[in-house]
Amino acid sequence: MFSKYKDVFSFLIAVVAGLLIWFSSPPEGVSSQAWELFAIFVFTVLGIILKPLPMGAMAFIGLTLMIATRTLTMAEAFSGFSHNIVWLIVIAFFIARGFIKTGLGSRLAYGVISLLGSSTLGLAYGIVATDLVMAPAIPSLTARSGGIIFPVVSSLCKAFGSEPHSHPKKVGSFLFMVSFQAAIVTSAMFLTSMAGNPLVADMAREVGVNLSWGTWAIAASVPGLISLLLIPFILYKAYPPELKSTPDAKDFAKSKLKELGKMSSKEWIMLFVFVILIGLWTFGATIKMNATTAAMLGLVFLMITQVLTWDEIIKEKGAWNTLIWFSVLITMAAFMSKFGLTEWFSQWVVSHLKSLDWRLGFFILSIVYFFSHYFFASNVAHIGSMFAPFLFLSVALGAPAGYAALVLCFFSSLFGGLTHYGCGPAPILFGAGYVKIGAWWKFGFIFGLINIIIWMGVGGFWWKLLGIF
Repeated sequence: MFSKYKDVFSFLIAVVAGLLIWFSSPPEGVSSQAWELFAIFVFTVLGIILKPLPMGAMAFIGLTLMIATRTLTMAEAFSGFSHNIVWLIVIAFFIARGFIKTGLGSRLAYGVISLLGSSTLGLAYGIVATDLVMAPAIPSLTARSGGIIFPVVSSLCKAFGSEPHSHPKKVGSFLFMVSFQAAIVTSAMFLTSMAGNPLVADMAREVGVNLSWGTWAIAASVPGLISLLLIPFILYKAYPPELKSTPDAKDFAKSKLKELGKMSSKEWIMLFVFVILIGLWTFGATIKMNATTAAMLGLVFLMITQVLTWDEIIKEKGAWNTLIWFSVLITMAAFMSKFGLTEWFSQWVVSHLKSLDWRLGFFILSIVYFFSHYFFASNVAHIGSMFAPFLFLSVALGAPAGYAALVLCFFSSLFGGLTHYGCGPAPILFGAGYVKIGAWWKFGFIFGLINIIIWMGVGGFWWKLLGIF
């Protein structure tokens, strides 16, 4: 079962932590069912972090415990497997495989290299710019980052001989980390760049703050651009790629494009599906089609045209592994909210801050709101559980409504960068295997702090100049 004594010790840590919570008395206002689920959640997440067993195995153990202890029914425990965001993530893996198999991904990658390939840092900024340009038009962060950026970055890494199992730090680890953290920032920059943004904007109206598309974009522009400029540079210094200077990369890329010759019929089909998917994801709200349905149609077309075969889909281990562990975490997070645990936590925080000066009180509220995302596997679930009470209390404490609304609105996207399960693209990019979980969480926390400073500090000064508060 375990390959090393270290794994046994790690597993015991997760077990003991879970048991301590399980056998302790739940706080007043928390049901025993919610507390038991929280114990299983802590055991599972610690197991995923410490990795005594593969993530999928730890998640399956957590799933089994929920059913065996009768904390959830069989139907409730498996409800996460029908969540649309889970299947969008899984299908994104398959579509990425189509890019790689047909060679279209390599062609796109070599095209990027031919333009920006003089340095790895230049490639990173190219990826950031690509995401920023697409962000206003594609409201699904998962579709944008997982369905479009992911396959291109994967192909770029392979073009430089950087694979998850061979030379991951050559360029892959760096580029994947840049891609993820940049996607988190771009998701906060436009009202239409993340599914939860219209929801928080609607809630902000309850305190008299009207955030139009233009107001949101202008308010986010300065702090957002600063964050995007810093991400590649900081990672280049703190998490550097082994390959930094690539002076011959442009000529190499051009020669490879010449070798590839004209696009094959399967490449054209892949490109057609890619363009159609972008269109469906962009105008999905208008035609009443969600991103997952669009992705399913794209995958069906790829199978019918034999660009992808069913055998190839079955062998995509990363997708099926992600389906298991992410579905389980989605289930746990959803039922902790349904059983009132997250609402109790929100009210507990609120009750302890009523007498504080608004500056200190709002700062504490914001930090708690941001870092409580460690307990969520979805931005929207977090927003639905905690945004409204935290915003209302902030205003009640005396915080300017405009400032409080903007901070919490932007944090509702930015906290997605903390973990490998906190938002849609996280399990996709982490699942590529280039970045170890320790580094992922470490830089998630670091960039979390950096974004808090930039968006509360520089952002606050900018919003004051704009007259928003």
